[in-house]
Amino acid sequence: MGMLVDGVWKDVWLNTDENKGRFKRAESQFRNWITADGSAGPSGSDGFAAESGRYHLYISYACPWAHRTLIFRQLKGLEPHVPMSVVHHFMGDDGWEFHDREGATTDGVNGFDRMWRVYTAADPTYSGRVTVPVLWDTERKTIVSNESSEIIRMFNSAFDHLEGVRSDLDFYPPALQERIDAINDPVYHHINNGVYKCGFAATQEAYEEAFDALFAQLDAVEAILTTNRYLMGDTLTEADWRLFTTLVRFDPVYVGHFKCNRQRITDYPALSGYLRELYQMPGIAGTVNMTHIKKHYYASHESINPKRIVAKGPSTDLTAPHGREHL
Repeated sequence: MGMLVDGVWKDVWLNTDENKGRFKRAESQFRNWITADGSAGPSGSDGFAAESGRYHLYISYACPWAHRTLIFRQLKGLEPHVPMSVVHHFMGDDGWEFHDREGATTDGVNGFDRMWRVYTAADPTYSGRVTVPVLWDTERKTIVSNESSEIIRMFNSAFDHLEGVRSDLDFYPPALQERIDAINDPVYHHINNGVYKCGFAATQEAYEEAFDALFAQLDAVEAILTTNRYLMGDTLTEADWRLFTTLVRFDPVYVGHFKCNRQRITDYPALSGYLRELYQMPGIAGTVNMTHIKKHYYASHESINPKRIVAKGPSTDLTAPHGREHL
């Protein structure tokens, strides 16, 4: 795991010393917006017009943040309009790489061999982590956004006027936006990012703090889903898909690799059924590449798993009946 410093790639591990052993995720730096007509986005951010074939999505099948955008691209019917490239599952000293093997692809728009070159193409003096997803504008030759939570909202509505896009699906409806934002906040801090706070903690105190917050929030979500089919009741929203990408990685990776082992998702009656229901929705299973997920985490984090041995289990059947029809 490295980063760019003034446009130069450096092999630098996470610095947790300044946060007393706590993992702190860096803020995404490219925060422009695609809008239907190219008008300015939220807070006056630069607007990019939603056009078929203009944008290119860079993802990793392993990354839960990139997985969000892959799901929205699939559900909204954006595959013909937004092509994508997939990095290899192993992230070594040079960061994410492109290879035409093992389910990865070459860089289909710029022809780069490393993901960090996409960043320096957009900003030759960029300093920061090189993350996925990235939404690239082939017209302006720059990065529109590398913030997954905002890319999924662009995918949710900006392209609705294009042929074949599912304009009837709205995962961030106006009437529920305040409630969605309210649940997204603790789920992000304590679950989505919480597993990383456990896994990358550099002190016992930091680990236990994150561990307790993670399972307190999972318990809270379990309580909601015991009587509600989805987080917003009977309406499937972006809040569910943001949670899903962490849940599907939890038992195979986070329980062992990140030491999130108080209990598994399989041990939660409501959460486990909810996970299976979301997984079984049309098109979703095809976005889950468990080979990439497991090989990336176990092999790429040498400081956590020096021998890079990939765990063989668990054996979990996500196609089993979810039993949530009665809710």
